[in-house]
Amino acid sequence: MFTPDQYQLLDFGDGRKLERFGAFLLDRLSPAADANRPHRRDLWRDSACCYERTTGDRGAWRPADALPVTWTITHGAFCFELKPTEFGHLGVFPEQAENWDWLADWVTQRESAKVLNLFAYTGGSTLAAAAAGAEVTHVDAAKNVVAWARRNADLSSLADTPIRWIADDARKFVRREQKRGARYDAIVLDPPSYGHGGKREIWRVEQDLPALLQDLRAIATDDAAILLTCHSPGLGPVQLRQMLELHFFGRKAARLEARPLFITAADGRRLPSGSLARWS
Repeated sequence: MFTPDQYQLLDFGDGRKLERFGAFLLDRLSPAADANRPHRRDLWRDSACCYERTTGDRGAWRPADALPVTWTITHGAFCFELKPTEFGHLGVFPEQAENWDWLADWVTQRESAKVLNLFAYTGGSTLAAAAAGAEVTHVDAAKNVVAWARRNADLSSLADTPIRWIADDARKFVRREQKRGARYDAIVLDPPSYGHGGKREIWRVEQDLPALLQDLRAIATDDAAILLTCHSPGLGPVQLRQMLELHFFGRKAARLEARPLFITAADGRRLPSGSLARWS
């Protein structure tokens, strides 16, 4: 988990959340908080910046000059570069921290491991696996996001670890790996609800995830670990569990865990933040 001085969820409600990212308190949209009411309205007055949606899935940070171009926070030995984006993201999803710890523990229990990280974003799972001793293949469709992840590796003193950085559509990459006869000991994927590849390939998670999982079966070792997370409303723990059971039926598994992801606020309340399924 993050230490409170690096990241902390301070309050949430009325469709918003108040978070500390290092030196800055930020007020962001949070549809998962629609049914709640803030408990500490006094804290919100101290926010440095507020993100508001302006059109579609894009928006603006106000005041526009309240934040630096970039800043950093740490999680253990890992350093993440943050920057405000027009989508309201900053470069890290704090709810994933428990999965980084889980993945690192899994890798350290093996003499060697090859890990595939799909939809890898800025590389939290990549850093965790590489630091634990794995060979990692990091795949994201956006070249600028892959470059961002590489900067995080540099900041975390992991530039010399065996990480392959790939800017490509996840489905196309996996199919090429099938043809090459590649095999992975662990596969991590955090697919978006909707997205597109570098050549405008369209991704719709409910339509495309089952086919991707079927393709992944062919490049997973017999006892491979699978870490699947999702933030799409239609795909909760039950659906993720069923998908893994369907597409990896017959594979060795000591445990299949599926449950909601949460971020725990300073007052102990929990904000829903997607779902996970772990096959190990």
